Amino acid sequence: MATRINIDPVTRIEGHLRIDVEVEGGSVSKAWASCTMWRGIENIVLGRDPREAWLFTQRFCGVCTTVHAMASVRAVEDALRLQIPPNAQFIRNLILINHALHDHIVHFYQLSALDWVDIMTIPRADPAKAASLAQGLSEWTDNSVKELKAAQDRVKAFASSGQLGMFATGYWGHPAMKLPPEVNLIAFTHYLQALQYQRYALQVVGMLGGKTPHIQNLAVGGVQNAINLDSLGTLNMDRLYQIKFLMDSVIPFVQQVYFTDACTLAALYPEWMSYGAGVRNYLAVPDLPVNAQASNFDLPGGVILEGNISNPKTLYTAADTEFRHSVAEDLTHAWYKGNEPQHPWKGETQPHYTDFEENGKYSWVKAPRYDGRPMQVGPLAQVLVGYAQGHPLTKKWTDAALDKISAVGKRKVTVNDLQSTMGRHVARAIRCAMLSELAQKHWEYLVTNISSGDTAVFNPPKFPDGEVEGVGTHEAPRGTLSHWVVLRNGRLSNYQAVVPTTWNASPRDERGVPGPYETSLLGNPVIDAERPLEVLRTVHSFDPCMACACHTYDPSGKPIATVKVL
Repeated sequence: MATRINIDPVTRIEGHLRIDVEVEGGSVSKAWASCTMWRGIENIVLGRDPREAWLFTQRFCGVCTTVHAMASVRAVEDALRLQIPPNAQFIRNLILINHALHDHIVHFYQLSALDWVDIMTIPRADPAKAASLAQGLSEWTDNSVKELKAAQDRVKAFASSGQLGMFATGYWGHPAMKLPPEVNLIAFTHYLQALQYQRYALQVVGMLGGKTPHIQNLAVGGVQNAINLDSLGTLNMDRLYQIKFLMDSVIPFVQQVYFTDACTLAALYPEWMSYGAGVRNYLAVPDLPVNAQASNFDLPGGVILEGNISNPKTLYTAADTEFRHSVAEDLTHAWYKGNEPQHPWKGETQPHYTDFEENGKYSWVKAPRYDGRPMQVGPLAQVLVGYAQGHPLTKKWTDAALDKISAVGKRKVTVNDLQSTMGRHVARAIRCAMLSELAQKHWEYLVTNISSGDTAVFNPPKFPDGEVEGVGTHEAPRGTLSHWVVLRNGRLSNYQAVVPTTWNASPRDERGVPGPYETSLLGNPVIDAERPLEVLRTVHSFDPCMACACHTYDPSGKPIATVKVL
């Protein structure tokens, strides 16, 4: 007999997500992913001036704000065929890079680490032994006995008080938790250090964007950052070197701590490179343009089908012709009027709530499809696409990760092993390391261009009569993001956003084909139905952006436990 587990809400994510699974024989046999919050901003912007849409749409989310702002202005610029100045490209890129550095660090440590790290074993750890182990894995200077002992003392203090605060409802002692106390101590020490280093990256976003969250510096046609090397009130060399100092502080943490910890975790949980693959179709769009024409990019894009990395399809532009014609959203199981798949330029967002019906409509998320196929998006997709294409920076950091996992775990790990729950964490660390290099590169692009005497940051838009269509894309921290606009006589007549979590949290489509979350949970082990840690591990690996008590139910719907999740 199947046991039904309902986790609502899933926490340590952004937004509101419900996961239902049926467990038979100790593993998941069926799964449903339901977003329980309606996003209506697409309707709010209709009829407005396209130049102000980004101010509204970046409020889709309280975390990934800059990414929606960027996709929005790019969509309008695409419709107008408007080229922006090089300085504007590089400033935008630096904002996106530093936002992603912050986002990836926070996801690994603050949102996911406690699925794997049992902090209640830390009082038993030997700090000297932990320091020796950490120093053998990385040259990070803050892997000292002093740092580790200080972190251990913090855990001992709140553990002995009985006041665990935010850690009170963790699954401590769960049989799926198996790291040695010393490794748990190392991870928790880095958890605390991450709070500081992610802040440095976010400071850069605030300096260039005017504030964060919800940046203020964008404009259709470029950015609003005045550049004058002789003025204290503009973007000058002093401000540029402050930005460089902050990025140079974050980079060692990314490369020596986060990257190492993700690889070590993968090596010590080898079975989790066998679970959670799910949909093996991958989509990524190229990003970080290196010229005003946006014809060359530092991040690769493409499509991989059926997990076959030997035969990738390259997407050469940010809004490739194939991409424009291949995306549609299915409404069969989403709480919207209609059932037929809709291309985003023709799409509608008319709510039609029916309550949760597992064979009917059960989610506020539509079901995006690419040529009729569900696609997995995110760092794993971008890493696999780049690796398959021989992208040098992707290969450099992916090979380094595979070598480190193999060395620590004492078994050969290949790029195909990344198609898994743990692989998504490793891929995110790979992407973060790549971005840490690109942060320096794009800072140099900007400084070199300004030093040549070019201080332009804006090209004014001109809106034609009649109707034009555009799409703005960005490879966001959680994957492929696209905003689709239709302009009629200079006003927004349609607006649709197909976001990364829409792809990944997709419900079933008209053919009954599930999306990546639902597929990835099939076969997932569940040791204890009242503490479904393994389900959360796979869901969290996608970094859902949809926040703290959950409940489990038996097949008849009777509550059998109340589950509180960090």
